[in-house]
Amino acid sequence: MNNNKSILSFLSRIWHGYSFVIVFFVICIVYALSSRGLTWNATMNILRHSAIIGIIALGMGMVCITAEIDLSVGSMLALVSGMSVMVFNVTDSITLTFLFAILFGSFCGLINGVLVGIIKMPSFIVTLATMLIFRSFAQWICQNVDKQLIGGGSSVYRMISKNEMYDTMYHFGNTKLCTLPIVGIVLVVFTILCVYLLDDTKYGKKVYATGSSIKGAFMSGINTSLIKTSVFVITGALVGLASFLWISMNASSDPATTGVSYEMYAIAAVVLGGISMAGGKGKCLGILFGALSYTVIDKIIIALKMDSLINDAVKGIILIIVILIQVAGPQIRERIHLMKLRSNK
Repeated sequence: MNNNKSILSFLSRIWHGYSFVIVFFVICIVYALSSRGLTWNATMNILRHSAIIGIIALGMGMVCITAEIDLSVGSMLALVSGMSVMVFNVTDSITLTFLFAILFGSFCGLINGVLVGIIKMPSFIVTLATMLIFRSFAQWICQNVDKQLIGGGSSVYRMISKNEMYDTMYHFGNTKLCTLPIVGIVLVVFTILCVYLLDDTKYGKKVYATGSSIKGAFMSGINTSLIKTSVFVITGALVGLASFLWISMNASSDPATTGVSYEMYAIAAVVLGGISMAGGKGKCLGILFGALSYTVIDKIIIALKMDSLINDAVKGIILIIVILIQVAGPQIRERIHLMKLRSNK
């Protein structure tokens, strides 16, 4: 009896700490079986295709840890990437395009942050509104500016291929370094930076404290308004980075379709990564595995030749199952704890 309890307790601790790794490997096994093997190239493609969502999800994870949500990241991606294309077309400078993407993304995040963190408006309502605003601006600007700024007469932002730095930028977004896609390396590097920021700095501890109990954090001297504002700004900066990678990979940005549903995909990556939507719990490292898992799910659907119309339905079902497990996990641990207390008596 005691052995069974210890085994259950051990498995519970493993699941609680590393559920995102277990979920990822289970999904990978399913993908390997459905596609008749998992090659190195296929693995690297998963990493490449996870880069944009993964980087956005890192910011979303920080927001969720503070018990908030950001529904505007997909539309923000469309707006920032479109404006970044215009900057590249005018300046022919990769450096200026990169700096603009980061700064403009940070500014968009600051708008959300001020409204949520300082003015105390609900994040769901604020980011729902800015989701509509950002995409509307992206589409309106594309239709009304000088067509030369958007790279031609189409309704899509296109990098001008005649620019001297065009090939360099496109090469950056689509090349590999020792078989590793550069955009995938960027994702891993920024995951490490975010893990360090949240796990090993005072700022990270304040972020977790704010999400665990905003009243308790405030009473302990933490400026919770500033913390909440800052995570939205960081999310905006990460969306700016994702926007830069997006145009590097695609050399264009469609204001009507770029980033559509990406807010939901980012939230799914966060949940699959083990971050609690209630705030204050979860590991930033899990977000990387969550983003990779979500990409693999896409590839499983393709490998099984499912109807593309049920793609999001499958993802939604998986998301509900993972959240259900998240909710059930603490209840199981509580029952195990009660069993221990009764056995001790």
